[in-house]
Amino acid sequence: MQKLAGLNLKENSSGKHKGKTTISKRGRRRLRAILFQGIMPIVAKNNEFSELHQYYNTRANNPLKKKQSLILLCCKLIRIFFTLMTKKVAYDPEKMMRDIKRPEIQAA
Repeated sequence: MQKLAGLNLKENSSGKHKGKTTISKRGRRRLRAILFQGIMPIVAKNNEFSELHQYYNTRANNPLKKKQSLILLCCKLIRIFFTLMTKKVAYDPEKMMRDIKRPEIQAA
């Protein structure tokens, strides 16, 4: 599904040159635009998506830029929609938040 939207990654490299990894943009341009425009209010209003966006921007290992994080969340939204439609299950924010590796808080 990500490939249909053109959100799959491609590497820009040739010979010894190693370029940046970007999205391919080979899919449906309108679908990609709708996903990106739709993810911004979701990040603003939904606590789980907001927390994921904050995590991807501030993680110690490989922090992402804001737009990269939004593209990643678009891909996650596609996967969530696909799972909800094919498996006919209800949305579970706990499953979605498994990506975040939080340090365990130990009780005193």
